[in-house]
Amino acid sequence: MGRGLRAVLALGLLFHRLAQANFAPYFFDNGVGSTNGNMALFSLPEDTPVGSHVYTLNGTDPEGDPVSYHISFDPSARSVFSVDPNFGNITLIEELDREREDEIEAIVSISDGLNLVAEKVTILVTDANDEAPRFIQEPYIVQVPEDTPAGSSIAKVRAVDRDTGSGGSVTYFLKDGGGRLRGASVVLSATTTVTVNVEDVQDMAPVFVGTPYYGYVYEDTLPGSEVLTVVAMDGDRGKPNRVLYSFVNGSDGAFEINETSGAISITQSPAQLRREAYELHVQVTEVSSAGTPAAQAMAPVTIRIVDLNNHPPTFYGESGPQNRFELSMYEHPPQGEILRGLKITVNDSDQGANAKFNLRLVGPGGIFRVVPQTVLNEAQVTIIVENSATIDFEKFKVLTFKLLAIEVNTPEKFSSTADIVIQLLDTNDNVPKFTSHYYIARIPENAPGGSNVLAVTAVDPDTGPWGEVKYSIYGSGADLFLIHPSSGIIYTQPWASLDAEDTARYNFYVKAEDMEGRYSLAEVFVTLLDVNDHYPQFGKSVQEKTMVLGTPVKIEATDQDAEEPNNLVDYSIIHAEPANVFDIDMHTGEIRLKNSIRSLDALHNITPSGDHTWSLEVQAKDRGSPSFSTTALLKIDVVDTEMLSRNPMAAFLMQTKDNPMKAVGVLAGIMAIIVAITVLISTATFWRNKKSNKVLPVRRVLRKRPSPAPRTAGVKWLKFRRTKAADRFVLREDPPNENCNNNSLGSAPPPKVPAPPPPPSTTPSMGPAHWMVPTVSGSLAPQQLHPSPKPKALAEHEAAGRPVQSALVSELRQKFEKKNVHNEAYF
Repeated sequence: MGRGLRAVLALGLLFHRLAQANFAPYFFDNGVGSTNGNMALFSLPEDTPVGSHVYTLNGTDPEGDPVSYHISFDPSARSVFSVDPNFGNITLIEELDREREDEIEAIVSISDGLNLVAEKVTILVTDANDEAPRFIQEPYIVQVPEDTPAGSSIAKVRAVDRDTGSGGSVTYFLKDGGGRLRGASVVLSATTTVTVNVEDVQDMAPVFVGTPYYGYVYEDTLPGSEVLTVVAMDGDRGKPNRVLYSFVNGSDGAFEINETSGAISITQSPAQLRREAYELHVQVTEVSSAGTPAAQAMAPVTIRIVDLNNHPPTFYGESGPQNRFELSMYEHPPQGEILRGLKITVNDSDQGANAKFNLRLVGPGGIFRVVPQTVLNEAQVTIIVENSATIDFEKFKVLTFKLLAIEVNTPEKFSSTADIVIQLLDTNDNVPKFTSHYYIARIPENAPGGSNVLAVTAVDPDTGPWGEVKYSIYGSGADLFLIHPSSGIIYTQPWASLDAEDTARYNFYVKAEDMEGRYSLAEVFVTLLDVNDHYPQFGKSVQEKTMVLGTPVKIEATDQDAEEPNNLVDYSIIHAEPANVFDIDMHTGEIRLKNSIRSLDALHNITPSGDHTWSLEVQAKDRGSPSFSTTALLKIDVVDTEMLSRNPMAAFLMQTKDNPMKAVGVLAGIMAIIVAITVLISTATFWRNKKSNKVLPVRRVLRKRPSPAPRTAGVKWLKFRRTKAADRFVLREDPPNENCNNNSLGSAPPPKVPAPPPPPSTTPSMGPAHWMVPTVSGSLAPQQLHPSPKPKALAEHEAAGRPVQSALVSELRQKFEKKNVHNEAYF
């Protein structure tokens, strides 16, 4: 019994201990190539960028507790990675270099807060192509004999690449094998310098320098004197051999040569020599380092025996030797002309070749040429004009040349010079030229007569009277201007009155002329600057407008100034009683009721006295400086849009009251259409009846209206009187024609022009008043009752056209009478 109890207690204690045990966390081992787990057998390329996420530590805790991750390194090693303790993300924080460190040891650990499990891992750093090949055993210096056969191997170079694989392979031409670096194929290269020294080999014959060789022996040359020296050297430049000189033939004992220096000397007196020229053949022989003769070469040497050249060429004038010749001539002489004022002779007292020399002019080229160019002993010198255009007084006042005589075939090349000085005389060969092809001037329009406009300038390079310029102007725009003939100052006529509004721009020509009539032209543009010298002007000093409620009326003033801002007009209301009814747009001149006024009742509330006329004093003011303004009186009637919607005729009259001709045109158009339709119907009826040969009586039953009083057809038909009742336009019908025969031989008479409508009735309607329309100028009184009222429909029809028509017809009549005094309107 006691033993069983102890067993039970021991078993309970064991379960309690197991319940309290906490198992350690552990990493997942995901094998080779995995980037998730415990970093076992993990490798990383050395070109991985710093900051890259390269691995994720991953593990778990048996109890499911949260785990944290850590990584550490040996204190003597670099900390290459960092880890996010919560997610296990491994980040590269140091650059990798496989060539310096191909393995990285680290300790990774996982902890659940109570237990810590650490593992030592080795990360392999794999190679990337980040190392360039490097040559070894530099520098490379090679000695190559110049006779080495083509294709021979002359040197060997060696290079190494610390990279592995294809990145470490080296090829010896332009590039190495290449590899990948940071995901891209990269080819790295290295260069070295190979110095090839070419060693000379004795394979070239000696060479003479300075050929051909000529020497001269003169009559005063002493025996033993050096005539000339020949020079030869070994063709091999590296290690040249010593050379020796000798005569082969041709000297006849008259000359000898120094075998080491090559100097040729005369051995006899020139008087003993029998020939004028000697052709010598000089041989040069190389002597090898062993002292034996080697390669040879030969060169000819010509030695001439000449008289002593002791006289240079000399220039002579009319009175003997002379080295300065002067001449005056006009500019631009004819091409090929001879300068006859120059009398020059040249002479050389030597004989033969010593007396042969050349002549040439030294100075500005291409102007003159000298004849002859080669002289033997003596000649007369002639100078001829070669380029006439260059002989220009405005470019050169004096032309100076050197006349040079120099021996041709003498070693001394004796020479002499003479100065040729030519004084040029001016001619009138230039046209006056303006400094500009056109001139632009701006002057204010209020400039007084005689005001300076601008100054033009023309230059004539000629001197004296030929260079004097006279100015004049001409052209259609030159009437208001004058020009000073010598100074070129353009000014306005003393009586000129300029007006930019009349003519804003003038255009004319100015002429510059010299004394012989040579001239040039330039164009002048004169712009008048606008001055604010006009007042804004209204069309009338008193204007009448009718305003539909909600629609603006517009006033307009014009300013005759030519330019902005002088001709820009601003509008304002300077007086109105009461002052709180109308607003005006300062730029457009549109006048509106204030926003607070939306009905005629609101107007009456503002004006309880019931004024019949709204009068405004408006101002038009320009933007010039100083500014000018004009005022006008404006009378405005205001009507309601509701009334216009009920009576189209009244609306039409309202729209055209400021333009009566528009109303006349519309009515004339309507009447023309009616007449055309009537003609077409009549013509069609006539041809139909004529075709059927039937004569049918035509009866027209027309109800005659009361004939109106006779009136003149013209403008006066529109005279209406103001009434309180609505009026209608009524067209009179044609009287009946019972004797009309549509089958007559003649054509049907054209319809007559309808008579103008009768004037509005002055008799007030006796029917009951249904409604009234008030206006600003006054309200219409209710209609009086009549013992015999009209039918209800007729009363409503008349009432629909009455409220505004009376006032509008009166206003329209007045405008017709003012604008069409000399015109007649027919319907």
